[in-house]
Amino acid sequence: MRNVFFSMLATLVFWVQPVAAQDTSYIQIEAQPSLSAAEGRLRDYAAQLADVNGFDLGRGWYGIALGPYPRDEAAAILRNLRARGLIPSDSYVEGPERYGQRIWPIGAGPAVSAPIVETPSVEASEPADSTPPQAADETPREARASEANLNRIARQDIQIALKWAGFYNAGIDGAFGRGTRSAMAAWQQANGFDDTGILTTGQRAELFRQYNAVLDGMDLQTVRETRAGIMIDLPLGAVGFDRYDSPFAHFGATGAVEGAQVLLISQPGDRDRLAGLYEIMQTLEIVPLKGDRDRKRDSFTLTGENARIVSHTEARLTDGAIKGFTLVWPAGDEERRTRILAAMQNSFTPIDGVLDPAVIADDTQRVDLVAGLEIRKPKLTASGFFVDRQGRVVTTQAAVAACGRITLNGEYDAQVVATDQASGIAVLQATQPLSPTAVAQFSNGTPRLKSEIAVSGYSFGGVLSSATLTFGRLADLRGLDGEDTISRLAISTLDGDAGGPVLDDSGAVVGMLMPRDAGGRQLPSDVSFATKSDTLRAILERAGISVQATPGMARLDPVDLTEKGTAITVLVSCWE
Repeated sequence: MRNVFFSMLATLVFWVQPVAAQDTSYIQIEAQPSLSAAEGRLRDYAAQLADVNGFDLGRGWYGIALGPYPRDEAAAILRNLRARGLIPSDSYVEGPERYGQRIWPIGAGPAVSAPIVETPSVEASEPADSTPPQAADETPREARASEANLNRIARQDIQIALKWAGFYNAGIDGAFGRGTRSAMAAWQQANGFDDTGILTTGQRAELFRQYNAVLDGMDLQTVRETRAGIMIDLPLGAVGFDRYDSPFAHFGATGAVEGAQVLLISQPGDRDRLAGLYEIMQTLEIVPLKGDRDRKRDSFTLTGENARIVSHTEARLTDGAIKGFTLVWPAGDEERRTRILAAMQNSFTPIDGVLDPAVIADDTQRVDLVAGLEIRKPKLTASGFFVDRQGRVVTTQAAVAACGRITLNGEYDAQVVATDQASGIAVLQATQPLSPTAVAQFSNGTPRLKSEIAVSGYSFGGVLSSATLTFGRLADLRGLDGEDTISRLAISTLDGDAGGPVLDDSGAVVGMLMPRDAGGRQLPSDVSFATKSDTLRAILERAGISVQATPGMARLDPVDLTEKGTAITVLVSCWE
């Protein structure tokens, strides 16, 4: 959806450096043979675009131009505005020396260069009062004449605003037929105007003022981020520049909108880098899993939403640079979010410069961060192990209860295919074919009391890239209350080990470690419990899964036992 914003240069000043006249340019968009015609078109353009100027060109002609802009950026702005259909296709870049006395805005001087206003490398132009200069009341004839000067985009903007106001429900085509006229008349009547069905210049301004009221306090400004090489409209009432952490320029929440965040994406790269960024972005907490993903050869778009936030990311590869942005906005504020997103999309313009990949914030270097952003984490992690060549995994039922998504080894989506309530066992299968390099070999015999055992598990929830082995002893062949389906272990384990295989000294599976839930009792740290291997086998057989069994194997040294145990162990992650 297009948005109509009214802008002027900001007063956000860290330092101000005047720019010589020869270093600035304007974008010449139109010329009119009379002052009255020029003023009408100036009002129309000012209702759609920022930085609108009117000048006396001499010999009775008046020019309409946008600017001034730094000379090295004017061409990029020109291309962007042309591509969006906001200015005529024959618009061109012109120097300030071509223009005479300024006739718009009223009271301004000739075309002299304006100061560049920067906040270290960010410069912004801020909106003025959203109500444009008001013309005197027009007669229907004058209003129709003024309306006749509107281009197709301006007409579509009026239909969009009328639709937003609830008076128009037809297509946005820029054609003012019976439906649009009826909508105009209804809006006029609702707002205390004569219902002529033709909006005067002042009424169009009032309609747009209402339409833009949702953005009050958002302080939408055009930001020129020179280190990142991006020019874009940002809601600086909601976010402010925070830091650089390649490949992002971070704009964090200022407090007006809790949770609002903007990233400007800028890095040198090629298609491989773009593909890598696409994958990395999807691991971040600010890009929820639910949402559309669209990846092309030279661009991608990511959307995501959950109960807290709605996120939109887009990036494009052009001339060896990857540039784009991310907008994160609190959920439940859709009208304001979509309007701000549209403004960012419509104004996004790559300019010279790309963020140096070596720029890294020292206080954001943690293994669970990417460029200062939190990596998405599961709500719970546990261990499991492969039980057959089809890649099926056994784990604890508690590990996969109430999961929106289950993954194996952080990569493969999985689903629950069988459970046993009595023992707390769950069987998982990946949603895509898996061919594990090793599977569990279940012991056929009864392990010796007090014999050495080891538990293979992801003790630290996947922080380490591989499972670890914890060594202990078989303390009892029964539970504390005499249960014959579980064994008691003398071993100190962590929560992440639950679901991992319990191995004898030959590497055969003699059980599966259960969660440390003692029914409210406080047990010593070296007391754990395991479901016996024969109970596991019976559950798997009922699920139609055949497993490998062994009557006994040779004792392995700790290194070989570790290699065998970690090869069959799987990280099980439960996500929101």
